[in-house]
Amino acid sequence: MAAPTGLCRCLLSLLLGVGITAAAGTSGTPGTGDCGCSAGRAAGDAREAAARRYSAAAAGSGLSAGCGPMVAIPAGVFTMGTHEPEIQQDGEGPARRVHIGSFYMDQYEVSNQEFERFVNSTGYITEAEKFGDSFVFEGLLSEAVKADIHQAYFINQCSSLGSGLEEEKLSEIYVYLPYMDKVAAAPWWLPVKGASWKHPEGPDSSISSRMEHPVLHVSWNDAVAFCTWAGKRLPTEAEWEYACRGGLENRLFPWGNKLQPKGQHYANIWQGEFPTNNTAEDGYKGTAPVSAFPPNGYGLYNMVGNAWEWTSDWWAVHHSPQDLHNPKGPSSGTDRVKKGGSYMCHKSYCYRYRCAARSQNTPDSSASNLGFRCAADAAPGPR
Repeated sequence: MAAPTGLCRCLLSLLLGVGITAAAGTSGTPGTGDCGCSAGRAAGDAREAAARRYSAAAAGSGLSAGCGPMVAIPAGVFTMGTHEPEIQQDGEGPARRVHIGSFYMDQYEVSNQEFERFVNSTGYITEAEKFGDSFVFEGLLSEAVKADIHQAYFINQCSSLGSGLEEEKLSEIYVYLPYMDKVAAAPWWLPVKGASWKHPEGPDSSISSRMEHPVLHVSWNDAVAFCTWAGKRLPTEAEWEYACRGGLENRLFPWGNKLQPKGQHYANIWQGEFPTNNTAEDGYKGTAPVSAFPPNGYGLYNMVGNAWEWTSDWWAVHHSPQDLHNPKGPSSGTDRVKKGGSYMCHKSYCYRYRCAARSQNTPDSSASNLGFRCAADAAPGPR
């Protein structure tokens, strides 16, 4: 049955609303989709400036927690990027030699427990909490939350059809919703009111049983605030990739080129068919504890998979092939670089759980697969 003209307009609005996160470069090519929720909020210099003011105040107050253990990363030279990019539009190439000075890197992703300590000590309120919502993978939502979202979008987007909308048309809209979701660029991402680091899947969820899992729904600005409070900073993209490789050269993953050496899982990524069936052969449908899976050669855990990790760099896709020393990326931009992929990554759609892979978000964006870890120039102080 063809949809009425008014209904078509409503469906178009709903498509734009529920699809939300159409990725630049989501072209249908296997492995190139954006499972990383790149649809960000409208970037705002005021919000970033506010986060920096908070961080400066925290630094001046003597607050320094140290928090999780750090690993000394030795100085060295490595090949950053690749001459064989899997996702061309992400700027994975060219391969270039990069010199990195010694630094320290968090052994684990920042956990819910550590972030709770930060919030309890400072009263910090994340941007997701200020906005009142954040992006969540639909497959993890309760039916009640999904129903509320669809109803809210129907009411908000279709009110222009007038108060005379017949009840039978309501059911037609809900009949068309599943079809609409299938053609949306990223229908598995939904904006959930009340979703935050404390409630990763919305107000009916909790982190009480996930205190050792990575904190999620943290924006770049939130991550900067935490790192500064802890006497640390975010790693540059070059530092992150150098640390990720764990001393190996020209390898896909932190442990080598085979995804599952001897049949063992080394990372928390999607198994099965994305996005409809996660067989969770690695033991996890969502995030895993930050200490899960074997560490890389530097003793770092979960450098790929589990949760995306913010870096300090602005996003750019064109890189100099010349040798570089401690590069820090462009001096300005609109998006920040994130690395490592997440539990949602699958080779058929988002093949970004590789050391050279990269993606981006606006600094105030947050999602249910986005976290971070910190770096430092010198050994952290006493905890």
